Amino acid sequence: MSAVAEAPFDAASGDRLAKRNAFVLALAQALAGANNSVIFATGGILGAMMAPDRSLATLPLSMTVCGMAAGSLPVGALARRFGRRVTYQLGAVIGTLAGLIGYAAITHGSFSLYLVATFCGGVYAASHMSYRFAAADTASAAFKPKAVAWVMAGGLFAAFIGPQLVIFTKDLLPPYLFAASYLGQAAVAAIACLLLALVRIPKAAAQVVGGGRPLGVIARQPRFIVAATCGTASYALMNLMMTSAPLAMVDCGLTVADATLGIQWHVFAMYAPSFFTGSLILRLGVTRVVALGLALLALSGVVGFAGITLWHFWIALVLLGVGWNFALVGATTMVTEMHRPEERNKVQAFNDFCIFGTMAVGSFVSGGMLAHFGWFLVNLVMFPVVAVAGGMLGWLMRRDRRVTA
Repeated sequence: MSAVAEAPFDAASGDRLAKRNAFVLALAQALAGANNSVIFATGGILGAMMAPDRSLATLPLSMTVCGMAAGSLPVGALARRFGRRVTYQLGAVIGTLAGLIGYAAITHGSFSLYLVATFCGGVYAASHMSYRFAAADTASAAFKPKAVAWVMAGGLFAAFIGPQLVIFTKDLLPPYLFAASYLGQAAVAAIACLLLALVRIPKAAAQVVGGGRPLGVIARQPRFIVAATCGTASYALMNLMMTSAPLAMVDCGLTVADATLGIQWHVFAMYAPSFFTGSLILRLGVTRVVALGLALLALSGVVGFAGITLWHFWIALVLLGVGWNFALVGATTMVTEMHRPEERNKVQAFNDFCIFGTMAVGSFVSGGMLAHFGWFLVNLVMFPVVAVAGGMLGWLMRRDRRVTA
């Protein structure tokens, strides 16, 4: 059966296939999220230890984002050619290699090799961050927001798997701080690869001859532009603060454990709302949920300005996570409404390329920003970006009201 017919058929049977896929992808997301947690909790600290210049401390994190940008379009192309399951398993294999290379880089004290490891980790992240789209492939219109949210909720367990992996393994192989953490990350990625064999999603290439509308036609739609802008803004701001926070906390006299726990609660806040974000979208409307997410992102910057105590950092990171969840789940839902089934892979890959490409630019400047201007500027940047995305979203909401009036 083609995927064009799959979604309505599955809706008639209670979205059985969609729920199965969402559950498997949520478990895989829980395991894959440990990759991000390990890298973002340790990357800035290891960068400061190994880099020839302190302004390059966050370069490993920037390379992760570059890997995400570089991997987003190939993930879409491979999914069209070979299907979601094979593509995601390949991504998990690359994630396993990222952990093994990271271990080798730490034990040999090689900063350049560590950059290779974090780049590979970014390619893996590009793969597993598209799980949210895959969950919607066979879902009915009513179940789509919940399917996306279910997969995002899988990341809730990553909030504990990744940071606790770092805390319990960071000193297991003295004198190599965090070396065992990367071996653990490799093992978790290998388990995710096995789990992904259970995914069942028809290949988009078999759906309709012709491949749908040109990408430029789809991307010029106002609703797509606003959705991509809000998704990009939420991810870029989250990445900017998350990559800077651990190093800023250590610089302010807090411990590595404090910084790691801060990332843990941040990741928890990123994914915990997913248990009700889908229902919230159905109740309030997708644009209102995105607007709420942007407001929380701005509030995290306010808290970051207010002080540099442990609780200021932790509360700012929690608000950052919740705001990211609302804005990204909402923006993702908007994107899934903008394409036909045969267009899904190229549109979703383009959307993620916009997000991760923008993140890469911001990530490269975050190290120098933190080194030369401090935590103050990191928080200041939040406001103009939220203002631009919020202004575009407000315009779209007014436009929708006029159309329906």
